[in-house]
Amino acid sequence: MAENIIKDIKNKKIAPIYFLMGDESYFIDQISKTIESEVLTEDEKGFNQTVIYGNETDMAGIIGLAKQYPMGAERSVLIVKEAQHLSRTMDQLESYAAQPQPTTVLVFNYKGKTLDKRKKLYKEIQKSGILFESKKLYENQIPDWIENKAKSFGFSIEPKAKFLLAEFIGNDLSRIENELEKLKLIVEDGKITPEIIERNIGISKDYNNFELRNAIETRNAEKAFRIVHYFGQNPKDNPLVMTLSIFFQLFSGIIVYHTLTDKSQSNVAKELRIHPFFVKDTAGAAHNYPLKKATRIISLLREADVKSKGVGASGNVTDNDLLKELIFKIFNT
Repeated sequence: MAENIIKDIKNKKIAPIYFLMGDESYFIDQISKTIESEVLTEDEKGFNQTVIYGNETDMAGIIGLAKQYPMGAERSVLIVKEAQHLSRTMDQLESYAAQPQPTTVLVFNYKGKTLDKRKKLYKEIQKSGILFESKKLYENQIPDWIENKAKSFGFSIEPKAKFLLAEFIGNDLSRIENELEKLKLIVEDGKITPEIIERNIGISKDYNNFELRNAIETRNAEKAFRIVHYFGQNPKDNPLVMTLSIFFQLFSGIIVYHTLTDKSQSNVAKELRIHPFFVKDTAGAAHNYPLKKATRIISLLREADVKSKGVGASGNVTDNDLLKELIFKIFNT
């Protein structure tokens, strides 16, 4: 885990090579920044810390720099950012990885790509250094990540507030962290509430996809159409494609729920890849939408998606018109 690597670095347990790879840039950046700030003192950094970019150098130049000795310090730090640009020549690192310079901390930020686990380079880095694959969090993991990050900033966050934030921002962890840092300055009584989210981030606590999903689950037509009307007045903040995606997720989950023999909270959360917080809501939605009805609604969603792309839609039909029509059909299927 990234947290363990960061903890070791802060405790001065330093490896000669850090190969940070994968799709989630946030954790790569966090580890790299920690190395940049923690390994050397400010006085040592001038002569012993170098940051270069993969699209501006080559492997021969990197290895040459890595083999140099530090000046007036125990270690030198060489950070290669955007190292994915070197993917075609990365195998040239193999011999260095087998015998890395012990006084150099060589860091590769290899974003959006991973090394082939079958190759010798992968195995050599595993032996001599730290090889970390940074994976995207699943959607159901984001709310708990938000909660833990808030705790690290010294405050708590109410369940609805963290789900609002997750729904609005998605899995952009850097942006979530930035928003939480802002909230840290104005948090009231050590707790983030939906009202604080609404006032300071621009998310309506009552008119959002989270609440629309709840209205559909509970078959609350009045609430659903009230939210859809609000969406029509604020179309840029509430794109139809996002709402349809959430509906697909909801009704696909309902279909899977109906097929499960083990409907315990832990198993439903695991099979549907949802937060345990939502299991009770899913069970209620499954009661309101039997299997055949949920299957028909999936067809309605596909039809609305096609129409939103201009296929089969008549006249100047807006996305909000399509959403209203869809909601009507869902409640009358």
